[in-house]
Amino acid sequence: MNFLKLPKEDFGIKLTLFLIIIAYLFSLSMRYIWVSEVKNTQQFYWHNELMINTNDGYYYAEGARDILKGHHEPNDLSPITEPIALLTAWLSKIIPVSFETLILYMPSFIGSLIVIPILLIGRTIGQTGIGFIAALIASVTHSYYNRTMIGYYDTDMLTIVLPLFSLYFILLAITHQRNRLLLPITAAFALAQWWYPQSYSLNTAILVVTLIYAVIFERKNHYFYKIALFIIIGVLSLPIWLKLTIALGVFSFFHFLPKLDQKWFWSLFTAILIIYFTTGGIDPIWAQLKGYLFRESVSNEAGGLHFYNVAQTVREAGHIPFNVFAERISGHPITFLIACVGYAFAVIAYRPLLITLPLVGLGFIAMSAGLRFTIYAVAPMAIGFAYFLMLITKPIEKSWLKYTALLVFMGAALYPNYLHIKEYMTPTVFTAQEISTLDQLGKISGREDYVITWWDYGYPIRYYCDVKTLVDGGKHSGDVNYPASYILTQPQQNAADMARLSVEYTERGYATSSSNEIIATMLKAYKADSIDDLMVNVQLNPASLPKPTRDVYLYLPLRMMEILPTVTLFSSLDLKNPDNHPQEPFFYMTQQVKDTGKTLELGNGISILKEKSILKLGKQEVPIKGFYQVGYNKAQKLDITEQHFSSEGLNVIFMASYGRFLVMDDFYFNSSYIQMFVFDHYDPKLFEPIILDPMSKVYKLKV
Repeated sequence: MNFLKLPKEDFGIKLTLFLIIIAYLFSLSMRYIWVSEVKNTQQFYWHNELMINTNDGYYYAEGARDILKGHHEPNDLSPITEPIALLTAWLSKIIPVSFETLILYMPSFIGSLIVIPILLIGRTIGQTGIGFIAALIASVTHSYYNRTMIGYYDTDMLTIVLPLFSLYFILLAITHQRNRLLLPITAAFALAQWWYPQSYSLNTAILVVTLIYAVIFERKNHYFYKIALFIIIGVLSLPIWLKLTIALGVFSFFHFLPKLDQKWFWSLFTAILIIYFTTGGIDPIWAQLKGYLFRESVSNEAGGLHFYNVAQTVREAGHIPFNVFAERISGHPITFLIACVGYAFAVIAYRPLLITLPLVGLGFIAMSAGLRFTIYAVAPMAIGFAYFLMLITKPIEKSWLKYTALLVFMGAALYPNYLHIKEYMTPTVFTAQEISTLDQLGKISGREDYVITWWDYGYPIRYYCDVKTLVDGGKHSGDVNYPASYILTQPQQNAADMARLSVEYTERGYATSSSNEIIATMLKAYKADSIDDLMVNVQLNPASLPKPTRDVYLYLPLRMMEILPTVTLFSSLDLKNPDNHPQEPFFYMTQQVKDTGKTLELGNGISILKEKSILKLGKQEVPIKGFYQVGYNKAQKLDITEQHFSSEGLNVIFMASYGRFLVMDDFYFNSSYIQMFVFDHYDPKLFEPIILDPMSKVYKLKV
């Protein structure tokens, strides 16, 4: 296999540093394209700064904000101990920019650090040029760019960078085989796991591959088992300071007592391995596998009740087609296939690169586990593509011709990624108009008050209003999603009662460590067999509702309309008999309307026969029960006109100010969301309107 070998490149430290700077600046410049494209969109600005474009970012921003304030409310779920929040708060104290500017640009400046370990890996195997090409490609490939672009304030900014440093230090140790190179391995693994605890599975996989490598290829080389030992220490489910202390102690043993090394090594190895299994072992890995590879539509949770599994509705956790899979890893299917061949050649030629297999494997399970995993395979595939380029240009003797060919091929690989960046104009999480509503709500509400809405909006609400929420992007198991879904989709009396019950029982649950078992707790407290029974019991005896301990607000944004059927799923099931599927209610929304004179074509085989006042759903004809036109007049007051045609059938709503047609059955028509957002209809005994903005409306609970 000598033909797969490449001549070693003798790049000095200064030239390597220069290439790192070039690759880093290239990565940054590509990320500034988003800013240049959206800078004139005023709805993306708040307080004269562009807002971030990922929901989860507001979670970490809340933690950093509270760290800087020096306090937060009990049970407000503020992530004040999260590494990213701690790092942000620290940077905020030393970098002279506003907090909003810092969280906006942090992902690009920190995420672009990926070029450093990739280039250093290339240098370690004597191929700095490969490292440079791979660094350029990996830094802008679809999935990595998407999750480290400007505004994508999330843990992803270091989730790949730190494991790549771990691999670099392993390769460095394999290459030079010095004891002093063992400590950085533990430090890198410990830091990666501290930053992103979910990397436990990846780190364990790297450990297993390293051990297999040692047994197969370096069985008699004692140093390889030392590498594995220091990986294990870094992976242990222990505080980072304790892992580093153990690593320093083991290193001192090797360094100062070399004669005892061989005699006591395996006893020490066994002891550390026992600690690994007693502090976690493979249990966390199995839990993650079950969550992503063996997803079920319902999950069995507290009290033997069955709830809808949120993983079924998350696009990142769904199956993806091959083209999307390939583009997210390498930018284009052709580039991806070349990268796969190049990676195989590189591993054959430079066997230690086998330790990167866990990254490849984790990236490749994205085909079944969801597109979020593609990010892990980006760097190894970029190295594979760069290796293939160097291999095919190896026979070219003239330097200028060789570098020209490399430039052309590299440009061809980068171009699809550049096009993706130009087109990937992801919006900010909320618009300025929506944030204005939250800003007003934050001035009205108290820190102990609750805002009830769907979990997608939990983090931004907590950040801008400084309140509590029932559900958010991290707290959205079936048990807590059920009441949120119920409140939004049930009539107002049921919604109001459930709102008070869920808030008060959530707060009680924090005291008894059962805040994720509120449905089972409520059913038990009211001696009810079902939610319907619970509502009947409460409404027959209103005094049985918990005494209010705080204010509760209902937040109803226009954007929720797009996911209303998904929201409904979480409360439209039999909690005790998951196989008993109730009939799915009907809801359809469109802005693509064509008036043919006799019909209004609403798309997807749905049309309105004007003369007959009938809806045509494919071949089926259904009477229109009522037609409603709703819109804002010049004074921004809501005008409603309605016509009634039949005692049964479907309801049609034309939201004139939004250019939307809604078709729905009585279930949705009578829901709190439709009545209170679309029509501004509310029961004054139950709710009080606080903010009635066309983009989002807020009501205060009165029970």
